[in-house]
Amino acid sequence: MTANASHAGVTGNLTAYGDPGFSRMVRHAFFASMGLDRDDFDRPVVGIIDTRSDYTPCHRDMPAVIESVKRGVLQEGALPLVCPTLSLGETIISPTAMLYRNLLAMETEELMRAYPMDAVVLVGGCDKTLPAQLMAAASANVPAVSVVVGPMRTGQWRGERLGACTDCRGLWMNYRAGELDEQQIVEAEYKLCPTGGTCMVMGTASTMACLGEALGIMLPGGATAPSGSGDRLRHAAAAGRCAAKLTRHPIYPRQILTVGAFRNAMTVLMALGGSTNAVIHLTAIARRAGIPITLDDFDQASRRTPRLVDCKPAGTGCLTDFHAAGGMPVLLKALEQLLDTTVRNVASTLLADQLATTPDPASWQKMIATLDNPLDNTESLVVLKGSLAPDGAIIKTSAANPSLRKHTGVAVVFESTEDVARRIDEPALKLTPDHVMVLRNAGPVGAGMPEAGSLPIPKYLAKQGVRDMVRVSDARMSGTAFGTVVLHCSPEAAVGGPLALVRDGDRIELDLDRRKIELLVDPNELKRRRQHFAAPPIPKRGWRRLFAEHVNQAHLGADLDILEYVEE
Repeated sequence: MTANASHAGVTGNLTAYGDPGFSRMVRHAFFASMGLDRDDFDRPVVGIIDTRSDYTPCHRDMPAVIESVKRGVLQEGALPLVCPTLSLGETIISPTAMLYRNLLAMETEELMRAYPMDAVVLVGGCDKTLPAQLMAAASANVPAVSVVVGPMRTGQWRGERLGACTDCRGLWMNYRAGELDEQQIVEAEYKLCPTGGTCMVMGTASTMACLGEALGIMLPGGATAPSGSGDRLRHAAAAGRCAAKLTRHPIYPRQILTVGAFRNAMTVLMALGGSTNAVIHLTAIARRAGIPITLDDFDQASRRTPRLVDCKPAGTGCLTDFHAAGGMPVLLKALEQLLDTTVRNVASTLLADQLATTPDPASWQKMIATLDNPLDNTESLVVLKGSLAPDGAIIKTSAANPSLRKHTGVAVVFESTEDVARRIDEPALKLTPDHVMVLRNAGPVGAGMPEAGSLPIPKYLAKQGVRDMVRVSDARMSGTAFGTVVLHCSPEAAVGGPLALVRDGDRIELDLDRRKIELLVDPNELKRRRQHFAAPPIPKRGWRRLFAEHVNQAHLGADLDILEYVEE
């Protein structure tokens, strides 16, 4: 079932010298140089794969998490060995961390196969690190436990509680509108991210942590404990103990990542009002596990699940509030009647048994609502289809302007993110709030799929008080963002999707109630335009070429086709 199931300890996955005895001896010799001895060599090995880096500021507290994991491993009699990997600092890396998610997943999978690991603890947190690690776990199928660094605490500026990066965007919008000056925006910069940890709103990092717990690959209570807190370190130690137990009584990722687990995760996503990025990541993880979930599955989850968690950007609270209210265990209890409770988690606990000892949402808190009294009945995410996105698109309705649920407007087309930067504020465009801004060539093949879909409101409109417009693209949007933004149009423009055929002046219709996104152009005219379509050139070398040649479209998870599930 797994590459190293027949091996144990430091002599698992031996180096190929053509002489296994020599391979064991020389490995012992080099481990002895670290101070290990025969007692250590006889113990099972728990690998600790982590993503700490000075280029990933939200992981600054990760060393303490790793030490706690090691403590837990040692308490259960196993040997912890730490291995850092590529780290993807969401706001630091260019052009986008999404371009490298699959590279991190590939690296992590190969290390799990190549090094001696009877079980592994995957320590991540930032937006793409956790999805990459779970993709790797599903593929390598080595017993694995997921741990995240946890969310940062909130900041304060001029009496306002700040949550990165939703408030980053709100403050920047106010700055572009002339409501804040240069000094004020600089002051705010120092207050937005006051501690280590991932964004403390329901952005992609927090959403994926919650979904990791919902999937069962993370121990209960692990998604929301703040970075650097005692709760976070105790959870890390418990994860180390769990991983050590898995070396003796293995439970493999694909035994946990079942159809029922993914259905539960999709239900949780909707109840959270979570990030649109989770649709791509969950799809990629599921396909690695041999479970081909589709956008229709997300749409069905959206229709049946109200929003229960009051967290920015769809609500008002932050992750520290969610954690104090009971976090994911209490949310799962609130959702119990919508969940498959026959699934098991990494500790082999049935969800039904876990929920039997979990309290209902407490009356003193306002963060977690109930199915009988939800925060609202509007779907959190809606899957759109139509002539502009035949294979589907996504919109986060819980963060959109209700007045734009049904809108028809004239398109203004931007050819790339660079084109947006050059022209968005040009008064000559004569943009009005009724226009539909279209960004293309920003999908997986076109640009690595950056978080560029939430195009900025032009300055001259922002100064008039405009805060939202319909925006359509083949790009993604940060989970911390808000607005009426249609994302992940598939197929993308760079491979000839309908987005490539849109011209300035075309009319586009958005209808959330009908789940439609339509390009209102005569089909014969579109056929004529298609004759002139030319795909943009792909990169000439390296990872970017491999990515462009093998990446799937957004509705398939934007994973590489060469990394899809293969029956063993």
